Amino acid sequence: MQQVKTGQIIAIGFMLFAMFLGAGNVIFAPMVGQQAGTNTWIAMGGFLLTGVGLVLLAIIGLTRGGGTVEKLAERVHPVFAVIFSVLLFLTLGPIYVIPRTTSVVYEISIFPLLPDTVNAGLILFGFSLVFIVLTVILSWNTTKFVDRLGKIITPIFGILLLLLIVKSIITPMGGFGTPTGDYATASGAFLKGFTQGYYTMDVLAAFVFGGIFIKSIAALGIQSNKEVTRVFIKAGLITVIGLVILQVSMAWIGATSLDQIGAKENGGEVLAQSAVALFGQVGIFIIGTVIFLTGITTNVACLSAVAEYFERIVPSVSYKKWLLIFAAVGLTITNFGLTKILELASPILLLLYPLAIALIALIFMNNWFKGRRSVYVSTMVGVGFIAILDALKDANVAPEAINNVFGFIPLFQNGAGWIVTGAIGFVIGLAISKSRNEQEAMITSASEKIPVN
Repeated sequence: MQQVKTGQIIAIGFMLFAMFLGAGNVIFAPMVGQQAGTNTWIAMGGFLLTGVGLVLLAIIGLTRGGGTVEKLAERVHPVFAVIFSVLLFLTLGPIYVIPRTTSVVYEISIFPLLPDTVNAGLILFGFSLVFIVLTVILSWNTTKFVDRLGKIITPIFGILLLLLIVKSIITPMGGFGTPTGDYATASGAFLKGFTQGYYTMDVLAAFVFGGIFIKSIAALGIQSNKEVTRVFIKAGLITVIGLVILQVSMAWIGATSLDQIGAKENGGEVLAQSAVALFGQVGIFIIGTVIFLTGITTNVACLSAVAEYFERIVPSVSYKKWLLIFAAVGLTITNFGLTKILELASPILLLLYPLAIALIALIFMNNWFKGRRSVYVSTMVGVGFIAILDALKDANVAPEAINNVFGFIPLFQNGAGWIVTGAIGFVIGLAISKSRNEQEAMITSASEKIPVN
């Protein structure tokens, strides 16, 4: 059996970390810190669970589920696999991640430098046009681009962000404020942080990029699921530790910023103005450089991944045409502004994340219930029903009526009712499969080889 050296595992860990580094990793935790105040660490417990902890589980789940999100989702049903995958890739591309990333770069790197008299909307359009055109150019031929750029970005990102973090610890901007809204109680803070972790998109990104990592391991001569999983656990721990340190540091900056910069609408503003408070105008260039580099890499990785996926399912439209189509859609949505983008995408994330988490849980329990499809279907119905209701509430579609009718479900008011209904669906699925004497599905063996092609 081919043995992977420690140096190779570390290299894979840094590659994973570089791939997940993006603008989204630094704009949500600061907002949690601002709003959670003295309950910040409780809220971050929930945030880290969904925003970081599930990333490693998602990648391991892919190694057990066939190597791609489509194969994993097909365990529920082929139609579900198509719908889930299309929504996933669109969200990671033109609907959310590309507009969000471009807007974050603008909010942090450009907007703080603009005079009050300038037309900010016009500047946003001009910047986003240039930034997304650059994304398209770099995505035109992505051979090793993200990998190579990631090796440069990781140390630059680390050094510059470390300056910001160390400065905020040595000379804190202030103390923790009073928790507001859902963060007012300990339980509410944890559950709110749990759902806020969705917005990093890292678990969904793991589904999209996981295949790349699996192939990189296989290229080292590792062929069995068991060995691939072992290597990923070790390399993934490096990624998880890095992401935890990053998110906790961002939450600290947000929690201590209120006295100096006041409450802000989004994490981009919190981070940008905190950088100015800590370093003066130089702070804008420090954080602006970090966000620009990570932003362009995120955009290229997501745009190319989405274009490649849609070329596979609609081969009559070429990869390059899909690039242009999704770039145009992303440019349009970008110009709604960051706050509006976060509002528009929120219902989609509240739908996709519970489904993704349920898929991860099911693949880890697959051997226990023998992979029977009834269990997958029933569980996903239970999760999906409440996830749809949560998405409708977030989109402000009859929220009071929905709460009145379904408020009896435990955790429903906190956006986690799907856990209860998913568990009920799981039990019902087990009962159905046994009553029908349902045939066992083929279970992926630990010794089964991962396909390299």
